[in-house]
Amino acid sequence: MTLNLLPRLILLFLLALLVILLGLLLGSVSLPPEAFFALLTGQGTPLHTTLILELRLPRVLAAFATGGLLAIAGALMQVLLRNPLADPYVLGLSGGAAVAALLAMLAGLGMFWVSSAAFAGALFSTLLVFGLAYGSGQGSATRLLLTGVVIASGWGALISFLLATSQAHQLPGMLYWLMGDLSHAPSSVIPWLVLLVVLLALIPLGRTLNVLARGTLQAAALGVAVQQVELIIFGLAALLTAIAVTLAGSIGFVGLIVPHLMRMVFGYDQRILLPASALAGGSLLVLADTLARIVIAPQQLPVGVITALLGVPVFLLLLYRSNRQ
Repeated sequence: MTLNLLPRLILLFLLALLVILLGLLLGSVSLPPEAFFALLTGQGTPLHTTLILELRLPRVLAAFATGGLLAIAGALMQVLLRNPLADPYVLGLSGGAAVAALLAMLAGLGMFWVSSAAFAGALFSTLLVFGLAYGSGQGSATRLLLTGVVIASGWGALISFLLATSQAHQLPGMLYWLMGDLSHAPSSVIPWLVLLVVLLALIPLGRTLNVLARGTLQAAALGVAVQQVELIIFGLAALLTAIAVTLAGSIGFVGLIVPHLMRMVFGYDQRILLPASALAGGSLLVLADTLARIVIAPQQLPVGVITALLGVPVFLLLLYRSNRQ
């Protein structure tokens, strides 16, 4: 790791801790910082203990894990496709997850089964895209992208059909899930473990990813097993996206804009970019979820609405800046 970037990474880590603290204190009922520090010393009131530890902490941890997973998946997809507009959902994974989750909701199943169906749908979409793109043995990043776009369009048509034929009382829950919702997020223990394990596994591959980002021909000339590395990247990105969608539904822009922002701050070295993206993506989604809880309190907005409102102007600003450069 370049030593002159270490202070920036430490600052980003401290910023992430601050955002998590804000997520614990702010909501429809805001708490003073003293309440949190009293809780740390074992002197917190039962109400504050319940509010922070049982209600807000699991949601904040789920939001951070989801944001980190999406940001890493977006960075990996941009390396895999060598396309700065690639994001975790470009291959249709969220569409497969959405169709399966909506079918579970129409069947009247609980949130555990909805989340399980979303994960299964994402994995099915992954296998479908992978099989169509690489089934003939002549797969490439371009073919993978085109296959994913077509599959995503097909899932979109099925989602529209399910929404059009659903009962009126079922639509609010289905729309909230499609726009991203952390209010019913399952346990974040497994997502956190996956996030940490994948980060540790990717750091040794950092040099290989740096070479692959420059192009397949150059990577092959330098001895990189291009197809094997691309399959590993695709598998990891698909797994991260599937877990994120299972946690919170479809949340846009995190996996698209966070890697761009981190490249501006930390450069293009994947050994630094991936951990920085995880911290920034988690912080962004915790901040967005906090805003979703307080903008129209006591009602809550879908977190995907906030990420879109934040992401669109940021992406346009990045696009304008790149055009000027």
